Amino acid sequence: MLTATHPLGAALPPSHGPSSFTSSKASAVLWAPRWGVISSSKVRCTSVSVSHAVVNGQAAVGTVVDADQERQAGLLLTRRDEVELPVTLKATVTLRLNEEWSTTEKVAGMVHKPWLFLEFFSSQLHPKTGKEMRTQPHAASYSRMDGAGSFVYEVTVPWSSFNDVGAVVVENHYSSEVFISDIEVQRPNGAVTFNCSSWVTCHAGYNKRIFFPLKSYLPSETPEGVARLREMDLEAKRGDGHGERMLWQRIYDYAMYNDLGDPDKSASLRRPVLGGKEHPYPRRCRTGRPRCKADPSSETRATGEIYVPRDEEFTARKAGAFLTKKVTSTLSAFTTAQEVAGDRRRSFPSLAAIDALYEDGYRNQPDQQPDNLNTYFTDLLEKQVELLLKGEKEEVKEDIRKVFKFQTPEIHQKDKLAWFRDEEFARETLAGMNPLSIQLVTELPIKSKLDEQTYGPVDSLITKELIEKQINGAMTADEAVEKKRLFILDYYDMFLPYVHAVRELEGTTLYASRTLFFLEDEGTLRPVAIELTRPKSPNMPQWRQVFTPGSSVADSWLWQLAKAQVLAHDTGYHQLVSHWLRTHCCVEPYVIAANRQLSQMHPIYRLLHPHFRFTMEINAQARASLINADGVIESSFSPGKHSMLLSSGVYDTFWEFDKEALPADLIRRGMASKKDNGELELTIKDYPYANDGLLIWDAIKDWVSEYVNHYYAATSDITGDKELQLFWTEVRTKGHADKQDEPWWPVLDSRESLVQVLSTIIWVASGHHAAVNFPQYPYAGYLPNRPTIARRNMPTETGDMRAFLEDPEKVLLDTFPSQYQSTLALPVLNLLSSHSAGEEYLGVHSEPAWMADAEMRAAFERFNGRMMDIAETIDRRNKDPALKNRKGPGVVPYVQLKPNYGDFKDMTSVMEMGIPTSISI
Repeated sequence: MLTATHPLGAALPPSHGPSSFTSSKASAVLWAPRWGVISSSKVRCTSVSVSHAVVNGQAAVGTVVDADQERQAGLLLTRRDEVELPVTLKATVTLRLNEEWSTTEKVAGMVHKPWLFLEFFSSQLHPKTGKEMRTQPHAASYSRMDGAGSFVYEVTVPWSSFNDVGAVVVENHYSSEVFISDIEVQRPNGAVTFNCSSWVTCHAGYNKRIFFPLKSYLPSETPEGVARLREMDLEAKRGDGHGERMLWQRIYDYAMYNDLGDPDKSASLRRPVLGGKEHPYPRRCRTGRPRCKADPSSETRATGEIYVPRDEEFTARKAGAFLTKKVTSTLSAFTTAQEVAGDRRRSFPSLAAIDALYEDGYRNQPDQQPDNLNTYFTDLLEKQVELLLKGEKEEVKEDIRKVFKFQTPEIHQKDKLAWFRDEEFARETLAGMNPLSIQLVTELPIKSKLDEQTYGPVDSLITKELIEKQINGAMTADEAVEKKRLFILDYYDMFLPYVHAVRELEGTTLYASRTLFFLEDEGTLRPVAIELTRPKSPNMPQWRQVFTPGSSVADSWLWQLAKAQVLAHDTGYHQLVSHWLRTHCCVEPYVIAANRQLSQMHPIYRLLHPHFRFTMEINAQARASLINADGVIESSFSPGKHSMLLSSGVYDTFWEFDKEALPADLIRRGMASKKDNGELELTIKDYPYANDGLLIWDAIKDWVSEYVNHYYAATSDITGDKELQLFWTEVRTKGHADKQDEPWWPVLDSRESLVQVLSTIIWVASGHHAAVNFPQYPYAGYLPNRPTIARRNMPTETGDMRAFLEDPEKVLLDTFPSQYQSTLALPVLNLLSSHSAGEEYLGVHSEPAWMADAEMRAAFERFNGRMMDIAETIDRRNKDPALKNRKGPGVVPYVQLKPNYGDFKDMTSVMEMGIPTSISI
């Protein structure tokens, strides 16, 4: 048998030193043959043999060794009468550069110099020594461009015919980071694919990365040859919890929300820390930035981009990445400019002026003010956009400008008076932007749970007599409760503690509110009463009043003003709770825990990974410009600077993981109940969000069930899966640490419990988020339909009835958001409602690891078919005239949960472009 005497590292450049990757705790056998491709005549298995060989086309002299020497050299005997033969591995690496580095000089450097090194590990240990078996690093050579902007590199490595490739270590000695798309390894007995999709930094000491093939393994099944690498890769992602994170790192760790304020800039920008006993909250990604001097509990604001692990950042294909950053930076600069210019309180002069915002109308608004002040903010914003776009390509400029050119929202396209109609007001609680708040009334009188001594009487002013009058004696109030005909939007207990604090702010006001609806025989809701309350204070008694649809002109205008208050409450709750808290904020801990505790070769990691795509990045951008002190949310939504504190209160009293599953959420709100046979029955039959959502939920759960059953044959496989159990423990004890002792946390002790947990996470990241995100501009883009803020108190509270009676429309316009607030909110709503060209959709996007497994590929194809069937079902529902909450004159069809099935050009609404797999916008 021949072994090569040429040193393994000879192929490497002199500057390439010893590998720093090998741990001191373990050692590995470096394999022979060591020269490259070896061809020889038949090799007889004898204890001593000599042969001639050709190495890379040249004659080579073999070294005479006995069988023990062969085994020590790494040529392993598998049977007494058979020896493994040297073969060749050909690895093809597809990669690309960061666009910022894609210059001619840089490209030339990467093509002509050796900088990319690959080291292969066997999945088996050496049977004699019990050590890992690996090659030394081999330099890959440039081969070609792939036509899609990526570089293709190839490397040839000697290998053993009896060993599987268990891992590859990639080492980057280039002058910048590179994105490794995939590595294809050709062997005589078939190919091995590594789906990497990861950035490899060039920073010394961090420029090596471990990748594993597509085959998934539970921890107990990990091939022995790569078990150490599996743990090393996880350790590298956990970090040590110290120091400031650099943008090129890939460390996942936890921190409280202590970076929303900027107390070093101004005392007015100080904000409480969210997280901990006083203000419970989920955790965010730790950045390790220095603490503020003015408030050591707060972290300083980032001067540039906020750190997220490198692979969590937007990719070049995510067209919305650049767009999002530009838009938010534009708005940030705009708010700064307005500190010294303009009047933030200026109202729209007329409803016609609001209509003129859309399309190109804002350039030709009705000139109702002598100096045309009503165009001031839009003109100023346009100047700010152009300033920030200097030097950008024209096509990029146009993409940005589109966000600030407001198309007419769908609700206003369908029906110019929809915003005024009570029927639409009620319908949107079931099929609009926030269909997650409506709940069943189970008792009368409606009661508060707040302390009566502090906040006043607990019983609502909406009495049985008032209800019976408003439903025209169709039944008694008690019968209406018994027959499940009364429903409520209840923002009483949530908002009442913040009313006085919010009212101290400029340009906003707040009430606690209750809005009661009656379910008509035809299955639609009708609003019957709105209760608004201001709690008592040291200087004032409690004020509260019930408003009803009136028969007089004055009562009708008061009803519209009361609706504007409630719509601002519902819009704020939607943004802060239904959208931000329950999806973006609560999902980030799952992302962090999964990357810290689940190996990239773990099947559950590979199931969840696509549902975490870009969530940390979009959340970081939100902390930078949207939910930060004096940011867009504080400036344009009713709770103002108390917005995030309010979301903390909801998290503390309301959020429960098990109730985030759609069926459980519907049951909690009384919108569904379980029949004796276990099936779910909706309280309102025509509830579009629930009807369509349950189809998606069932499809997700069936897909997850097949996936889990494929990898876990028994309960013991789940309870004994150390990575899985550590992941779930960390979600509870670190990611949601302030709720870790709650009794409702599921225990992963069966396939059923695991399926429920995974289905809940996937549903929240996909269906739930799609349902509340993409309708934002179609519904709230028209300000009177969904005002983001209410600025003026009810005239019946203030006693200012004269101004109301003289010009009720002006009072309504003064209640709606100001021109400044609208100019801030509309671009964000427009941006957040958009889909990017690189989006991945539920039931359409498949992971390479799923496709590499025949059973999982078949299961996913069934999931895909199910989703396409759901799309057809939704189309049929939207054509059914009996379903009045989704079909009718001027009614916007419910397509928020329609799976993506074709060309976007064939779709008429941004809401029907599909359900993204993750929270990526």
